[in-house]
Amino acid sequence: MVLEPELLLLDEPTANLDPGSASIVERLILQVIQKLDTTVIMSTHDMFQGQRLADRIGVIVAGEMRQKGGPREIFSLPQSRDIAEFVGMENILEGTITLNDGGVITVGIDGAEIQAVSDLDPDAQVYACIRPEDIVLARKTDKTSARNTFAAEITRIVSSGPLAHVHMDCGFPLVALITVKSAEEMGLQSGTSIYASFKATGVHIITR
Repeated sequence: MVLEPELLLLDEPTANLDPGSASIVERLILQVIQKLDTTVIMSTHDMFQGQRLADRIGVIVAGEMRQKGGPREIFSLPQSRDIAEFVGMENILEGTITLNDGGVITVGIDGAEIQAVSDLDPDAQVYACIRPEDIVLARKTDKTSARNTFAAEITRIVSSGPLAHVHMDCGFPLVALITVKSAEEMGLQSGTSIYASFKATGVHIITR
């Protein structure tokens, strides 16, 4: 870095560091990129670090470059199940398209139906992927623009810092991501009845 290179190669520069030290290194990397206009190619197993730092991301699975693109494309539009799992798409539901009504499809999943946006034809075997942060929780049903609303029972809540992963049974498993404060204010715990909602545009469809 002292030599101000045009290209800097970094191999997991924050491996084995505590979160505070990793944050310091990340800030330094961003300064090098922004102030010195340096191109940085970096490997990392931390998907969220890649999202924070990168303009473009390549996902390597089993030694093969499987997908390339911007952070939003990689994290919201993964092209296969293994990439979806790698980037934290916790809700990956197997189903079959039963209807396509002008681009709004209905996907049958374990006796339930999810609506999404796709140009695929009926009978296509698909994965319906929903990011946990795109799911809205409520203690009662309200009018909403979301096409998908399911009554659910909370099976467990897993805290991770200020965030909570709320695991639910809707007839199929579903995980939502909210703040711990929100979970406490709503009185959420295992066994609590809840309503989970998400928009059709929040469902990413991958062909099986």
